[in-house]
Amino acid sequence: MPDLTFNKSTDEEHEIELDSSLIYAVWKRGAAIAGQTAGFTIGTAFVGNGAKIKIKGKSENGENLGKISATISNNVYDGEFEIPEDTEIDDQIYFEVKLPDNGLDGESDRIPVVPPPEISNMRWSQSEARRGDTLTLSADVRNVRPHTEVMLTIYEYDRDSAHDKITELRAEVIDDKIEQEWEYEYHEDTDEIPTEEEMQEYGRNYNSPEYFFTIKLNDIEYGREQESGLLIFKDWIEIRVLNYTGNESYILHLADGSQRRGTFGGDGTAREEDVPPGRCSIEVEREN
Repeated sequence: MPDLTFNKSTDEEHEIELDSSLIYAVWKRGAAIAGQTAGFTIGTAFVGNGAKIKIKGKSENGENLGKISATISNNVYDGEFEIPEDTEIDDQIYFEVKLPDNGLDGESDRIPVVPPPEISNMRWSQSEARRGDTLTLSADVRNVRPHTEVMLTIYEYDRDSAHDKITELRAEVIDDKIEQEWEYEYHEDTDEIPTEEEMQEYGRNYNSPEYFFTIKLNDIEYGREQESGLLIFKDWIEIRVLNYTGNESYILHLADGSQRRGTFGGDGTAREEDVPPGRCSIEVEREN
């Protein structure tokens, strides 16, 4: 690190010569994954915007990761190398840095090459969710160190791929598995869910809210193709008839275009479970 101490008077002009320097050259993660990219960052001082920089990636076993020729901006350069899939596991990779116009050179730290993670069997603990249900999100994980932290992201599925992010949950890899609980609650207004009748105007069909989750590990998000399967939201409705005489029944017209018929209990109430969420209408019939 250059000495930046200034101890001259401030009431007159001084000319100061600042020496350029290479401050750091480090990898962004503690390990490189075979078959994926490994990012790095280089920090300098007083080399000037546009200064030429040359970077050469290597491994201790003689693997050539490639060469980069670029320029520095604001004394920092960020880049990455592609780690070949056939790189030997536990080989140590590093990179050499040169700033030829500034007479600077250096070498990065060394990090090991590890096998790519294997994430499989992503699943929900149940296929349907009701308000207040506690669900378990789980997956099998291999080639990941115990207690590695991952990020689970739950999305509401959209047929046009404009998936809405619902929430993020942190979890750890334990015994080659990930398990995390989530309490389901639908936070939107179900009246805004398009009904079957409304969807048919656009040549489509009613779709109950569905969800999938992904797992983010080492800046890579697994499960974007809904490998977890889709979790379906099921709702319920309670009906109460006023001035109940005991002769009433009902027809429930549901958001998906289906109907349900039923009768009321002795107190004039009825409850329907596992109904498709959305706007519905009720017809009450009285027997003569």
